[in-house]
Amino acid sequence: MVNILAGITGSASGGLSIALDIFGQHFLAETAAVGIPAEVVHRIAAMASGGMDSLPHNGAVITTLAICGLTHREAYKDMFAITLLKVVVAFFGVFFYMLTGIV
Repeated sequence: MVNILAGITGSASGGLSIALDIFGQHFLAETAAVGIPAEVVHRIAAMASGGMDSLPHNGAVITTLAICGLTHREAYKDMFAITLLKVVVAFFGVFFYMLTGIV
């Protein structure tokens, strides 16, 4: 949900804010029932919001390209790869937590 809203808004923080305003209490209640701390829920939501943060209409992508003097054609492939790498690392972090309970 957080990832989809981030993609729609073109902003990780925007998608995270909307999702947590609407579903935050539900997320906390459901995860507390299975023993997942609120801090872990926040970290997962924050990392999930970055999954669609690499779309071309994202404000950070547009600003970074403008500052660097690059076009989407020149640099978007690299930015997309880095953003996907971040999501994969976050997935394995969550997976490791679920296996061990160590944050």
